[in-house]
Amino acid sequence: MPIHVAAEPGDFAPVVLLPGDPLRATRIAARFDGGLERSRLVSERRGLLGYTGTVDGVPVSVQTTMMGTPTTSIVVEELLMLGVTTFIRVGTTGGFGKLGIGDALVAMAAAPATGMGGVLGGGEPSAPTADYEVVKALEAAAVAEGLVTHVGPIITSDVFYDPHPVGSVRWGRRGYMGVEMESAALFLIAMRERAKGRPVRAGTILTVSDVIVDPDDPSANRVDGEPWYRPPEDEVVRRVDLTIGAALKAAAALGRG
Repeated sequence: MPIHVAAEPGDFAPVVLLPGDPLRATRIAARFDGGLERSRLVSERRGLLGYTGTVDGVPVSVQTTMMGTPTTSIVVEELLMLGVTTFIRVGTTGGFGKLGIGDALVAMAAAPATGMGGVLGGGEPSAPTADYEVVKALEAAAVAEGLVTHVGPIITSDVFYDPHPVGSVRWGRRGYMGVEMESAALFLIAMRERAKGRPVRAGTILTVSDVIVDPDDPSANRVDGEPWYRPPEDEVVRRVDLTIGAALKAAAALGRG
C-alpha cells in the first residue's frame, strides 16, 4: 500500500489531475461540482494534497505531485496502487519559438533531460509519449475554451536555473515547444503499465507562464524586448485557471469513456 499518498483504494477516481502545487490542487478541487465544500480531502501527508469530487457528474480527483520527476514518480506509482488509470498533468511551462504567455501546450512527447529518464528507461534511449486519446481530449477541450493551443514535443528537465552556456534556448532550436520538470516520468510509467496490459493512459496540458526567446531569432515573440519574460504572478494564476478549465473538461470526457 502507498507510503506517501495516505489514502485507501476507492478514495481516488479513475481519472486524476496532477498539479505540482498543492495550492493549485485546492483551486482545482474548488471547481468540482459543488465547490470545495462538496469535495473530499483524501490525502494530505507531506503536503501532498489530494481531493475527490465530480465534474459534470463524472468522478474526478486531483493530487499534488510537487516539483520534479522524483516526487512525481512516487505519486504516480502510489496512485497506480490505488487503482487510478488516467493521469493528466496540469502545470506550467517555459515556451519556445512563437508561443505566447497564456497559450496552452498539450504535450505529445517529453524528452527526458532528467536522471529519472535513465532510471525508468533502464539506461537506454527512451521516447516518453503521451496517450493519443488523452492528447486528443486535451486539445479539443483547450480549443473549446478558446485558448491558443499548441500540440507538440516538450523537454522534461531536472534544472530550472539552467547553467548551460546557451541555456534552454538550445531545445527550442531543435523543435521542442516548451520545457517543464515532470511529464517524462509520468509518460514512461504509463507506457510501462500499458506494456503489461493495464489500461493506463497519461497526458499533459501546460500553460505558457514564461516566454524563452532565442536571441538569434529576429522574428521571435519578444515581450517588452526581453529575451526571457514572466508576467506578474497574479497574471500567471489567471492564465493557469483558464487551462485548468480545459483540463477539467477533458477529465470529465475521459471519465465518461
